[in-house]
Amino acid sequence: MRHARRRIVRRVTRLAAVGGLLVGSAMVTRAVASEPPDASTAPRTLARTASGAGADLVSRLGTDRTAGHWVDSDGRPVVAVTDERTAEEVRRAGATAKRVRHSMSELRSATSTLRAAPRVSGTAWALDYRSNEVVVRGDRTVSGSDWSRLTGVAQGIGGFVRMERTEGAFTTRLNGAEPILSTAGRCSAGFNVTDGTRDFILTAGHCGPTGSVWFGDGRGDRQVGRTVAGSFPGDDFSLVEYANGKAGDGADLVAVGDGKGVRITGTGEPAVGQRVFRSGSTSGLRDGRVTALDATVNYPEGTVTGLIETDVCAEPGDSGGPMFSEGIALGVTSGGSGDCDKGGTTFFQPLPEAMESLGVRLVGSGRQDAAAGTSATAPPGAAAPGASAPVTGVEGSTLLARLTDRRNVGPGLLIVAGSLVALVATRWIRAEADRKAYQRHYSATWG
Repeated sequence: MRHARRRIVRRVTRLAAVGGLLVGSAMVTRAVASEPPDASTAPRTLARTASGAGADLVSRLGTDRTAGHWVDSDGRPVVAVTDERTAEEVRRAGATAKRVRHSMSELRSATSTLRAAPRVSGTAWALDYRSNEVVVRGDRTVSGSDWSRLTGVAQGIGGFVRMERTEGAFTTRLNGAEPILSTAGRCSAGFNVTDGTRDFILTAGHCGPTGSVWFGDGRGDRQVGRTVAGSFPGDDFSLVEYANGKAGDGADLVAVGDGKGVRITGTGEPAVGQRVFRSGSTSGLRDGRVTALDATVNYPEGTVTGLIETDVCAEPGDSGGPMFSEGIALGVTSGGSGDCDKGGTTFFQPLPEAMESLGVRLVGSGRQDAAAGTSATAPPGAAAPGASAPVTGVEGSTLLARLTDRRNVGPGLLIVAGSLVALVATRWIRAEADRKAYQRHYSATWG
């Protein structure tokens, strides 16, 4: 009976090993067929080039013939046009044309009318290029009478203004990458910038007024710097001058958690539909898509215009944290609604506008255009703004990480190797059992 059980175990082990060989071989085949041959051809979005192509077309064709542009799911530029002649020009330029009823001039006129109406705290609006509408949102703090009054304004504009109620409340995310603290609350460091002589942290303007002193720990033992300039409301950005005047080593990195970060190589403007990443001291690294541009938010503290709207989540304390994509700095966290459990809407102050107004540039970057970034779509690893830490990236990844990454051939090779070991082991065990059985038979026969 014991021998029968052993035979069953050996057979099951051999069958499992053969199955493992087949599965592992299939995984290796798929990985080889789909994986880029080296890190230089790692997957990258086409958002920047597509955004540039769409922006150039919109600029050339004018706001009366177009109504914005975005990036489709394949990373290709799409331009909203109002007539067939313009559509043909867009197609000849290599982009996709979508016919819409209302031009950008009409959409902007609608937002101007909304801004001229009595201010209602807890509301926001943005241009939805893909639906060719102006979307007006009201949070739970907006009363029924205020919402009814704003709805009347929207109806007077036309049917292309869409009204929506949203859960939660539109608030600034004061309370970031690395946390910085003052008597006003906790925020997140954004990007390290310089005026050529001194270095600063560029963060959100609502984090604190000019003169606010910031610390890097809760005990107030390590002073980071002092706010020397900013704008809020209207805009939402500010400059914190480093206490010693310099950002230190690794100043061109933004933290993404676990002592890692992403190297920032330039600044740029996002496109609707583009995948972006945000890092903050409360909720860490999060990602999502740009859903609208030129958004207006009526915070309780005041109105901020020209913001980037996204579906990336954020929570209190994330204010001022960096938003980026493929190593390109795009903005700093302003505010929003929801949280990272249920999701929500988050708005960002565009970075180029803030830097131009403040007269600064990124530390370690001689150019301010995002022609070509060096990071992959998913952030590689590096350190906090103003702190030193190694950038691992693709080349610095460990062998174990590569072997266990499902996008590589490693998992398949591990399964194949394990199956081969199991086959060899069962064969050796069987041979050893046969040898011992022969020894017993020989001993019994010849004494």
